Amino acid sequence: MRKIFVTMALAAGVVAYAGGFRVSLQGVKQLAMAHTSAHAEDASVAFYNPAGISFIPAKLSVAAGGFGVSNKITYQNTSTLQQTETDNPLGTPIYAAIAYKVMDNVSVGFSFSTPFGSTIEWPSAWEGKEIVQKLELKSYFFQPMISVKLAPWASFGASYIYAKGKVDWTKALTQYGGQLNLLDDTASGHGFGFGFYFQPNNNLDVSVAYRSPVDMKAKEGKATFTVPSSLLSNFNGGSDNFKATLPLVDEYTVGVTYKVTPKWLISADYNYHGWERYSKLTLDFSTVAAGNQPNDPTISVSPKNFKSTSSVRIGTQYAFNEMIAGRLGWYYDQSPYADKDFIPETPSFDNYVITGGVGFKFNKLGVDLSGAYAMPESRTFNNPNLNFAGQAKADVFYFGLGLSYNAF
Repeated sequence: MRKIFVTMALAAGVVAYAGGFRVSLQGVKQLAMAHTSAHAEDASVAFYNPAGISFIPAKLSVAAGGFGVSNKITYQNTSTLQQTETDNPLGTPIYAAIAYKVMDNVSVGFSFSTPFGSTIEWPSAWEGKEIVQKLELKSYFFQPMISVKLAPWASFGASYIYAKGKVDWTKALTQYGGQLNLLDDTASGHGFGFGFYFQPNNNLDVSVAYRSPVDMKAKEGKATFTVPSSLLSNFNGGSDNFKATLPLVDEYTVGVTYKVTPKWLISADYNYHGWERYSKLTLDFSTVAAGNQPNDPTISVSPKNFKSTSSVRIGTQYAFNEMIAGRLGWYYDQSPYADKDFIPETPSFDNYVITGGVGFKFNKLGVDLSGAYAMPESRTFNNPNLNFAGQAKADVFYFGLGLSYNAF
């Protein structure tokens, strides 16, 4: 079996964007209201629910934006009290979307986003260096879509997902005085999404959406062993090849927005993420003996024991006047694994987040600013599979700038 089964937990490597490792940053306006999804004011709804583009109040709508994400993980050895901090670069997720009303009951759209990915970087000589020193993921989702109004108050939409990605994972080979790097920048996968969007009256929006798993297939992976020259013959001259399948999780979302008054609205979302897909990590090299399976010396298996998670989100917006709106939100995300399964290449925490922002309208142009502060719960762990124990905590905040344009 000459392939590597690597799931999102290998691929993601960041703590607190969302429960598990989903980067819920596909709309600046949505972030300000805790990433709630039942908002069809512009094309940013396209990623959350393709059916929503039918209710955008414009023939043509364009939305784009970007975020800055700062996250720091601190590990402490509970015996020695020695601490180690990550040196992660600023994360910069981006998104763009367009929607066009072909006829009164048919709309088409396109969404570009980066829903999975970041970089975690530990000091090269830290205590967990044999597990991870640096892990980087870049993923890009391209989603064409169509939405049809089934009635003046209801629509159905569907999208096709084409994904591209990169994994770059480095860890120490202490026993051999070297390092192992796993790199693939040609991974791709396919999936789909669909949903229903309802506006039974002017005060209520309801969004129900599903996004399928995406199995990222890497066909040209390269393993590079940096070891003393005297040991290169034991590692196929220092390089090896691998194939990979990286399953990204599916997601169910139900969202509601209700206008309490013409100026004040409240939104809420419930999300379910199928993280049970990640039960173990299996590495199978083509040539180099790097594993722990007696019947195949090229295979290495480590259990991960992920479980499915859910999140709850509540947001609100108040329009001070026709030009300015203020937004606030709060949400809670679950970690997909127990303390005994904590892994430093993908540190995850139960997470409470406060969000906020402001939006400006200048005729057809909208400008949105948002920010969020995360309060992850610290974890004390002892992972027997990795022989790795200690305490971990995280500090995370992020901010975003988005633009939208509606041509009526």
